[in-house]
Amino acid sequence: MRLQPRPKFRAGASVRFHSFFGAARALRAIAQAGLYPSNCRILDAQEAFNTGAADGSVAIMVLGFESGDHSPDAWMMRALECCADHGGTPEAAKAGDAHLEGAAGICRSAFIRMPYAREFLTPAGLINDTFETAITWDRFESFHDKVKAATERSILEATGLKGEVTCRFTHVYPDGPAPYFSFHALGRHGALLEQWQAIKNAASDALIEAGGTITHHHAVGRDHRPWYDRQRPELFAAALRVAKRELDPQGMLNPGVLIDP
Repeated sequence: MRLQPRPKFRAGASVRFHSFFGAARALRAIAQAGLYPSNCRILDAQEAFNTGAADGSVAIMVLGFESGDHSPDAWMMRALECCADHGGTPEAAKAGDAHLEGAAGICRSAFIRMPYAREFLTPAGLINDTFETAITWDRFESFHDKVKAATERSILEATGLKGEVTCRFTHVYPDGPAPYFSFHALGRHGALLEQWQAIKNAASDALIEAGGTITHHHAVGRDHRPWYDRQRPELFAAALRVAKRELDPQGMLNPGVLIDP
């Protein structure tokens, strides 16, 4: 267990970009500059519109630093310089509770409320789901376009109607981002599960074929197992089987999630 002092100093900002890829390049610069923000996310223009954080014409970055030891203002200033290098314009940047205000506050509120939306989306026949992955920076832009296009095609094939596919970053690293896609489609009662599965399958196929991981922070789970088998090296599976046999000889812990019982 690691303990550290509760943060005493905070600085937050929301930054607007006319290009989602411009926002991604700024985020890459921040991640590779060793600034270590406590919060650093971007939403594409449609995702920002859906959350109410913008009007649909700009991508939004939510940026935050905090410390229990010193003011993070210098780190925030450098991060905003990275944003400016890639066309970013700060909407707000100040100490204190900036993460609760403006676009940053709206994004935060929408994120907390989002899981409850299914209570009225599903009865209305709307198919709504998310899937996340990870990719290296050098391949991100072409990867994004391929996965988004494949998912949009699958929505049209499954429902006969155009749907919506959006993207945001939830985690970033010096090596690359964790793109998090959302999709919305108008389905048909009595066929919602089959339509969702067809879209999910196509999106998962596209992730693997474009070189990404089948999942990131949501772990694998049984939904993702077929694609995990395609992604995972056999030698790693063999090592898992040996560890499982020694540590869980009765096969009681999550049987069938990563390897067959």
